[in-house]
Amino acid sequence: MKPGLLEVMRMNRICRMVLATCLGSFILVIFYFQSMLHPVMRRSPFGVDICCRKGSRSPLQELYNPTQLELSNTAVLHQMRRDQVTDTCRANSAVSRKRRVLTPNDLKHLVVDEDHELIYCYVPKVACTNWKRLMMVLTGRGKYSDPMEIPANEAHVSANLKTLNQYSIPEINHRLKSYMKFLFVREPFERLVSAYRNKFTQKYNTSFHKRYGTKIIRRQRKNATQEALRKGDDVKFEEFVAYLIDPHTQREEPFNEHWQTVYSLCHPCHIHYDLVGKYETLEEDSNYVLQLAGVGSYLKFPTYAKSTRTTDEMTTEFFQNISSEHQTQLYEVYKLDFLMFNYSVPSYLKLE
Repeated sequence: MKPGLLEVMRMNRICRMVLATCLGSFILVIFYFQSMLHPVMRRSPFGVDICCRKGSRSPLQELYNPTQLELSNTAVLHQMRRDQVTDTCRANSAVSRKRRVLTPNDLKHLVVDEDHELIYCYVPKVACTNWKRLMMVLTGRGKYSDPMEIPANEAHVSANLKTLNQYSIPEINHRLKSYMKFLFVREPFERLVSAYRNKFTQKYNTSFHKRYGTKIIRRQRKNATQEALRKGDDVKFEEFVAYLIDPHTQREEPFNEHWQTVYSLCHPCHIHYDLVGKYETLEEDSNYVLQLAGVGSYLKFPTYAKSTRTTDEMTTEFFQNISSEHQTQLYEVYKLDFLMFNYSVPSYLKLE
């Protein structure tokens, strides 16, 4: 799985040429291979100085050259997921790679764990609260031990986690090629319905109602009442969909992160993710990451399930009142996420 010597030499030459060309400009060079670094002394999440991992192996080494049979079997699955992303990016290069480079501002969703050489790109509505809690345990140097004791609102305080955009350009490139990068994805329309339910049907989300609800109602609802225009707290799913597919919306500003596409949040066609976890196999994939990081013996992904979780059946019901024309347009918006992460076209869709 590691790149051959000739490939590494070729990439090094290319990278030197690009760096020489772009010297002094604010451009981030993305590396497409991993280099295995020598182990160094680190601290465990519980404050004890230890060598980085059992056998002094990094997560990247354990992922691409597993020493345990059970990890080896799982590695095959994740190789298939990586291949799916690569193939989709290549087949849709005109759309997926409009920009050839990224700036640090594009990396604000990538959370860095220095101690365990991990980079996690968080995607809202894909268990990101619990994964942020885990990252706080991993990076807290003993400050936290049980992720579920961390309040949800604290997990979303930006100061509690360090993101990749906070580093210098050389530091960014070093971590991109040396740390294990992972993300978690979810069936796109199930994630979309989950975002709608959370942000537009809960009375406490007044900031979303004011910021987006009033705008959606003003644009999509004929003869809206003054109260609806003022509060924005009764957005219908059909109006939300119409807002998303409206060309004016897409020209005006980027989508909010809760309904932004994964390929726009995490840039998987520019950044080579070593592991793609799925919401449908959340617990297994999460604990696999923790095993690779060498902490699986004392840290597990929280297993409790929300009774209000958005399901496939629930998503089907929400789409019943969406016209086939709007379904087709919405699918085009999220098409790359469907293809990239191997989600089939939902059976409830009536695409034109």
